[in-house]
Amino acid sequence: MLIEDYGFIGDTHSAALVSREGSIDWLCLPRFDSPACFAAILDPDVGGHWKIGPQSGEFTVDRSYRHESMVLETTFQTSTGSATLIDCLPLEEGHDAADPRTVAPRDVVVRVIRGRSGSIPMTMEYAPRFDYGEIVPWMRVTDDGIEAIGGPDALDLQASVPLELDGPVARSTFEVKEGDAAYFAARYRRSHLASPPLQVVRDCERFIQRTDDFWRRWAARCTYKGRWRDEVIRSLLVLKALTYSPTGGIVAAPTTSLPEDIGGVRNWDYRYCWLRDATFELEELLDHGYTGEAAEWRDWLLRAVAGDPEDLQIMYGVRGERRLTELQLDWLAGYEGSRPVRIGNAAVKQLQLDVYGEVMDTLHSAERAGSPATLEAWDLQRSIVDTVCKLWKQPDEGIWEVRSGRQHFVHSKVMAWVALDRAVAMVERYGREGPVDHWKAVRSEIRDEVLAKGYDGGLGRFKRAYDDDSVDAALLILPLVGFIDATDERMKNTIEAIEKHLVVDGFVHRYKTDGASDGLPGAEGSFLMCTLWLVDCLVLLRRHSEAETVLKRVLSVRNDLGLLSEQYDVRRKRLVGNFPQAFSHVALVTAVTGLERAGESPALRRGHSAPLKRSPTPG
Repeated sequence: MLIEDYGFIGDTHSAALVSREGSIDWLCLPRFDSPACFAAILDPDVGGHWKIGPQSGEFTVDRSYRHESMVLETTFQTSTGSATLIDCLPLEEGHDAADPRTVAPRDVVVRVIRGRSGSIPMTMEYAPRFDYGEIVPWMRVTDDGIEAIGGPDALDLQASVPLELDGPVARSTFEVKEGDAAYFAARYRRSHLASPPLQVVRDCERFIQRTDDFWRRWAARCTYKGRWRDEVIRSLLVLKALTYSPTGGIVAAPTTSLPEDIGGVRNWDYRYCWLRDATFELEELLDHGYTGEAAEWRDWLLRAVAGDPEDLQIMYGVRGERRLTELQLDWLAGYEGSRPVRIGNAAVKQLQLDVYGEVMDTLHSAERAGSPATLEAWDLQRSIVDTVCKLWKQPDEGIWEVRSGRQHFVHSKVMAWVALDRAVAMVERYGREGPVDHWKAVRSEIRDEVLAKGYDGGLGRFKRAYDDDSVDAALLILPLVGFIDATDERMKNTIEAIEKHLVVDGFVHRYKTDGASDGLPGAEGSFLMCTLWLVDCLVLLRRHSEAETVLKRVLSVRNDLGLLSEQYDVRRKRLVGNFPQAFSHVALVTAVTGLERAGESPALRRGHSAPLKRSPTPG
């Protein structure tokens, strides 16, 4: 099954991937980073799945989300009729005092198959496997359905059609005619706790409607009304669905170990919250009217990074956890044989200087948007800036989290400059207190060093690192954060060098893996986020037609549901990397709104001090 063959549903606690054939092949409960109970996408034999579809192997599929919603509908057409599978993870929607059961519970998966025409024989196969497939559960029939228990986890299945147990697999065969429906609900619980059964027909109908209403109301708050509204709304819905609502943290993706190179080892766990993602995500939420979500994200950020700034991590768990130990799951074969399968992420211990700049930039954006931080938060920011003053001369692993050793990456130095620049702005324009003259001096020192050591006069462009004259797509950020104007000859030449050396079939690679050591074997796909950064830079160069062409090229590789992964394999013509990827969707929104501002890229405004204005709403 191709990565792009999957749909995505979420409840702001966790998420599931649903195949075109109606199989849930990835689901972690009760949180994004919990052990998976369905992981067939990483091993179809071991991982576990939950499939609902026609008994006949000959059918066509048409699927879509409900309008401006995360409720997924998959329609099967056979020679005898058609039926639609409705999938959602219900959201908590409030409380009806007359009937407490109207509140959609957490940790429930709702699936309904509804007959549209004719009659179709259907089959359901339910095979949960806990702890990423390592635990085959004990399953038994109960008065309410089927119970699966394995260690600390339990998953209770209820249905409106008869269920049969075949060892560690539950099955059902049934027929749906026009106007008929079959209802299924699986509820997660801790195995030592009991949970009340659902009234499966009534509750499934209610949960679907309330969940659909929630998403539509959320989407309606978006202030963007331009020509790409559908694309913007879908990306913002993905971003919201990747938010862990109890804390406001946003995971990079809901999956682990979907490969950047099919069959290779570049397989990482992205179910955590990266600090650098905060700048783009916060900016877009603020820009499109979602001030509440932006405030929650900022508050999560402040809680997560609280403590000694020298202990700042590049990523945290959804509740701010710091220990994200990387392990390999040797019992899983990996997606299309891509091993190892990893959980946790060893990059958490790397030094990446750019995150200090990202944090300061994020909080500066919130201040510009009229959401000032507390005095305690400013104390933290001052400590962060003092730490940058101590650390900026050190080499680091950089934005791409290389495992080949530290270097003096130009992007990292520029983001250290950003940290000082935003601190100065907070003092001069927003009345904060701090040693602004000292900060200005360090800011100037960083800039002078970057221009002296990070720029190659012979080549006429910026370099990847002081001792590495190759090009790197991270350099596209330089004009977007206000370090240098895109029309400056040095930056213009850099953009053109990236176009010449890193663009393959219209998509941007981060760097040449065969020329720039990153400590890993093999290659990777083109980076969709970097391709969209190029759109922003082309807009700043007033190459609007070319920018729109690149944007449309990225839009063309979204799957039929409008979803993007991290990367695109131009040779295989398929999406690769973890899916769906928050940063790809955020960069897409940035590029779209930048084009519609006719030259005023929203990313560039990160380098401005004027109050943040919301997206214009052309008809």
